[in-house]
Order: sequence, then structure tokens, then C-alpha cells
Amino acid sequence: MRKTLKKSIYLSLGIFFVLLGLLGVFLPLLPTTPFIILATFFFSQSSETCHRWLLNNRVFGPVLYNWEKNRCIPLFAKKLSFTMIFFFGSFSLYTIPLIWVKILTAALIGYACYFIYSIDTCAAEESQEK
Repeated sequence: MRKTLKKSIYLSLGIFFVLLGLLGVFLPLLPTTPFIILATFFFSQSSETCHRWLLNNRVFGPVLYNWEKNRCIPLFAKKLSFTMIFFFGSFSLYTIPLIWVKILTAALIGYACYFIYSIDTCAAEESQEK
């Protein structure tokens, strides 16, 4: 009973984080990658089908595979992340009228860039595996 409840909670969390990750595609300050990585973890603990679905996903699959196997992010994903943060973050900073919200937004953007920078970059041959 307890194991089934744990799996159900993990499955629910996996679905929740996939939905948050999908929202992050469209909302500038909501990151996609960490939520998808969390979903992958929760699915790996609860549903092999959902876990395989994410690992075989055309968009997220290779990045997730590299993360699970090597704890790294491919260079193209890092560049894409920095580019998206720059464009959407700049737009957010430009359109936000309150100075304290601009400061908070700038701090979140800075932390997101630091977080991405601090993760190892996959070697070229690691990025091609799978």
C-alpha cells in the first residue's frame, strides 16, 4: 500500500513538472529544463512508460539522456538557454514598470544564467549518444 501511494505521488509530481515545463516554454521567467529534469526523476521512480516517453521525446530526449547519464548539458542547449533568457528577460525588464520588480527580475535572470553556466557542458561525442 505504501509503495503504491509513493508511486502515485511521484507520478502526479512528474505530470505536474511536465506541465510547469511546458508553461516555461511560453513564460519568460519560468524555466523549462529544471522542471523537465524533475519530471524525468519522478517518472523514473514511478512509471517506466512515462520515463521512456520523456527520454524518447524528440525535443527533450537527448538532453535528458545526457543529464541522466553524464550530468551535463549539450553546448547547443546552453547557447539556446542563454539566448532565450537574454531576449525574453530583456523584454520583461523593458516592460515591467515597478523598479523593485525589475530588480527581482534581473536577479532571477542572473541566477538562471549562473545555474546554466555552472552545469558541465557535454563533450561532442556524449551529445551524439543514444
